[in-house]
Amino acid sequence: MTKTTLYLVRHGQTEWNLEQKLQGHMDSPLTLDGRSQAASLRERLKNARFDGVFSSTSPRAVMTAQIVSEWQEGSIQQLEDLKEINMGLWEGQSISKIQRDYPDQMKHFIEEPHLYRPTGTGETYQELLKRAVLSIEGIISSCNGGTVLIVTHRMTLKTIMNYYSGKTLEEMGAMSDIPPASLSKISIHDSHPCIELYGDTTHYEMLAKS
Repeated sequence: MTKTTLYLVRHGQTEWNLEQKLQGHMDSPLTLDGRSQAASLRERLKNARFDGVFSSTSPRAVMTAQIVSEWQEGSIQQLEDLKEINMGLWEGQSISKIQRDYPDQMKHFIEEPHLYRPTGTGETYQELLKRAVLSIEGIISSCNGGTVLIVTHRMTLKTIMNYYSGKTLEEMGAMSDIPPASLSKISIHDSHPCIELYGDTTHYEMLAKS
């Protein structure tokens, strides 16, 4: 039986996370707490050995991947298709302003993703799902039977986990949020995925003790 293991990580906390601004394809740097979150995850995974490390091309994800895999030999493979959903005109705007100006669209974005349509240029969740799954399937194919680390984003990761849970986009709104620098894990046995972890932050306990 062939087993491929995916460790999937959301990037650490960023400045815009603190300021309650949406990022999408735009970017803001990791906070000190964000770097500490990633470092605690590195400690948690220190005994793992990865056959490949993959990251979104967004700097916040690349920096998280660098911190988490600091001890890992080889380069980080940056993939455009692992980027966050393109939020169009919402990017760089405060969540409170968007909720005020686009209440229905924001409700769809969070609770009813199958109904969400971007404001201005941007992506639907259907478009995000297509590119993200194609990227993950490519990683699985190239690292078949191995163990890989993948660093991506909140909604992209939620969409990936929803898909490999066997759920539809209509069901995704009910899934729990995914915290910064949290760990999710999918084991694939002969093409059959099994969710072992989802948005786990057990390593945060190391931060509390330090």
